[in-house]
Amino acid sequence: MAFTLAFIALVIERLLGYPQWLVDRIGHPVIWIGKLISRLEARFNIASESFETRRRNGLLCFIFLLALTIALAASLEGMLFLLPLGILLAALLSSSLLAQKSLEDHVRAVADALETGGLEAGRKAVSMIVGRDPDQLDEAGVCRAAIESLAENFSDGITAPALWLGLLGLAGGTAYKATNTADSMIGHKNERYYAYGWAAARFDDLINLPASRLTALLFTAAAFMTPGASHRKAWEAVRRDAAKHKSPNAGWPEAAMAGALGLALAGPRVYGGELVDDHFMGEGGRREATAADIRRALTLSRTADLLLIALFGLLAVATSALM
Repeated sequence: MAFTLAFIALVIERLLGYPQWLVDRIGHPVIWIGKLISRLEARFNIASESFETRRRNGLLCFIFLLALTIALAASLEGMLFLLPLGILLAALLSSSLLAQKSLEDHVRAVADALETGGLEAGRKAVSMIVGRDPDQLDEAGVCRAAIESLAENFSDGITAPALWLGLLGLAGGTAYKATNTADSMIGHKNERYYAYGWAAARFDDLINLPASRLTALLFTAAAFMTPGASHRKAWEAVRRDAAKHKSPNAGWPEAAMAGALGLALAGPRVYGGELVDDHFMGEGGRREATAADIRRALTLSRTADLLLIALFGLLAVATSALM
């Protein structure tokens, strides 16, 4: 039943997204989780305490976060499944954990901004989806940042929550989202968060391993079906470059995307005023990315998304047949 839940949730989010009017009225699960993380961090991440104490506090707070979200999600799922058409209600709720439509909309907005408003508009649009300094980016840098964000967030925002929904139901999807949100908020290697956010960052790396590899396969398969993209170069880039990325996961989808489009992504870039010297994904590819390349990347990701939905549909049928 969990794969059926994930399949329906993927279809709902692909078609409808999470409406802004609903965000305005009740917020979003990520917002609710984020508020809890902020309150815990303000209370238990005390700068005057030792590194070990802060790391222990971060671990205990992270365990509490997971236990609470899993308990609430599992209880809610159990109640919904007792209702007529309960799986549809659970899938509607689960769809809020996915980001197919919103990710595509945000990345497309960067291409639109560059084409209609120029570099400054493109920098403003890309600042909504990346953490690097937009003022340091030229037009090609804005385009690469948008494509890199699309590749990485496809794995983090679509494949991974869908996978954990399919494996463990609403509790699994919610636990993943709580972990990923915690990593984005406190999983930074700086003085404030390095000790406190250690557990969240390490666990996020672990649970994203299968999704990042699956996303690389999806992009490679999508390249086979996308005119102008190369599935062979996508796989070559994955095999050659993915493991050289600073992140144990981000390199896989980024390398596949870079190879498929003939681009060189990642490499040295500026975060918080500091230069991060990373390996190139798609080494030897073209660095002068354009708004047209963003649109090519979006075409590839849409095809990969349809393949993911089809995969979960097949898994839903197969698991139902075995029950």
